[in-house]
Amino acid sequence: MKMKIRWQYEYKGRKAEFESDWLIKEQVLPLIEDLQKGGRMKSVVVVDELLSEWTVKEFKKLDQQLDEEPGEVEVYFDGGYDRHTQIAGIGVVIYYKKNGQHWRLRRNDCLMQLESNNEAEYAALFQAIIALEELGVHHVPVVFHGDSQVVLKQLSGEWPCFEESFNQWLDRIEQKINDLGIEPVYTPLDRRKNKEADKLANQALQKVFVNSHALIDE
Repeated sequence: MKMKIRWQYEYKGRKAEFESDWLIKEQVLPLIEDLQKGGRMKSVVVVDELLSEWTVKEFKKLDQQLDEEPGEVEVYFDGGYDRHTQIAGIGVVIYYKKNGQHWRLRRNDCLMQLESNNEAEYAALFQAIIALEELGVHHVPVVFHGDSQVVLKQLSGEWPCFEESFNQWLDRIEQKINDLGIEPVYTPLDRRKNKEADKLANQALQKVFVNSHALIDE
């Protein structure tokens, strides 16, 4: 999660307020300490991407807590559908940071009782959110990458949704996101840039299942 610093500066009875650019969490305390050396910083708050405000004392506690929880979360998802067998394959890849280390979760599955490729895409995204819940992701921004314009545009509210089955998925996804306090950022991708999730979805259709969770190099 990124942060901003807002502070008040006082000189000869005159006050001015300043705000930093967005910073990664590790930059916040060193910058505050450097600003405090001048002795004219009268008040300071730290603001996160969800617009919550923290005093320096509160942020120091939060800093330790955030190290122990998943952050910098990015999700890639994809769904495929075989019309002949009426079977859907879904693929999910999640990257995140925890305790200063970078992790990757890869998962796929084969689903029945779906009716189209678009519905498979919705199911893939929903399963990705279930995986986020299992990882303990909550009250942080999450970037969702997918190559389905239909799913991402309907979730962002840019496109209307008239299909009842899609509306049911939308309701389930939005409810789960709200329950977890996630701030979603939906980013459409070209299919060529969604190869990991696409491969997992295709493997699921071929009954080749993957479920891995591992530390990765930066």
